[in-house]
Amino acid sequence: METKIRALAKERQTVILAHNYQLPEIYDVADFIGDSLELSRKAAQTKAKTIVFCGVHFMAETAKILSPDKTVLLPDLTAGCSLADSITAEQLSAWKTEHPKAVVVMYVNTTAAVKALSDYCCTSSNAVAVVNSIPADQEILFGPDMFLGAFVQRLTKRKNMHIWPGECHVHAGFRQEHLERLQAKHPQAEFILHPECGCVSQCLMMLDQKKLSSAKILSTSGMIKEVANSPAQEFIIGTEVGIIERMKREAPNKQYYPLKETAICEYMKRITLPKVYDSLRLNQFKIEVPEEQRLAAKRAIEQMVAIR
Repeated sequence: METKIRALAKERQTVILAHNYQLPEIYDVADFIGDSLELSRKAAQTKAKTIVFCGVHFMAETAKILSPDKTVLLPDLTAGCSLADSITAEQLSAWKTEHPKAVVVMYVNTTAAVKALSDYCCTSSNAVAVVNSIPADQEILFGPDMFLGAFVQRLTKRKNMHIWPGECHVHAGFRQEHLERLQAKHPQAEFILHPECGCVSQCLMMLDQKKLSSAKILSTSGMIKEVANSPAQEFIIGTEVGIIERMKREAPNKQYYPLKETAICEYMKRITLPKVYDSLRLNQFKIEVPEEQRLAAKRAIEQMVAIR
């Protein structure tokens, strides 16, 4: 199957993207592996005519926003995202009406329609920089992830930042007891947590109280770099467990322990090799974004990229 997919991708001038949470066999046919925005930007720079995005729906939309002249395929249209679904364009529009002077900062894990109503997009790695770039007296609407929002608010000390109560169903399931249990079991391990985790605030509090010796709050790409470059030999990983396969490939001689073994995104795992093959073979499940919406969403992404 892998050989057939690679041959067909070459024939159809197709680039295959795989998010860090994908199944290992998807990694094996991918041209690029990474986080959602990073992948979309890489694909936009290629000469490929078609993009097959092995991820979830909003990621394929983002690829289409940045590559309007390319065909973008999602191997399974039911591969959605609980976080992206936690705020709709209608809900954001109503929220903006309640705060007409506020600047809207929306996480990249949102639909194209929500991005189009935003002033800035942000990623988990640059959310703090985006918020800090906005004048201190400017009211901000931040969403949709409330745990990322709380993390950003803590670091920026913004009093005038309103946070949407959304969450990723996988990351929201992490608790302080998971931190304490894994620390006791692996005292030499370095904690690495995604800022969407429900235990991030408790983790920071434990650091303040010296109950944790070290912990880093990082994006998925940041996590990959950390395990490759850190002198530590053991890591406790607080995000979707699929990323551990990527870590093993980048730094095979180190040990990785999932903060929660059942932290599995059912939507990500809906992408399989047969579905990738069928998507390529049949040119099926095209992702489209209306042009006016695409341009507005692209502006929000460009506003983020312009921040240094």
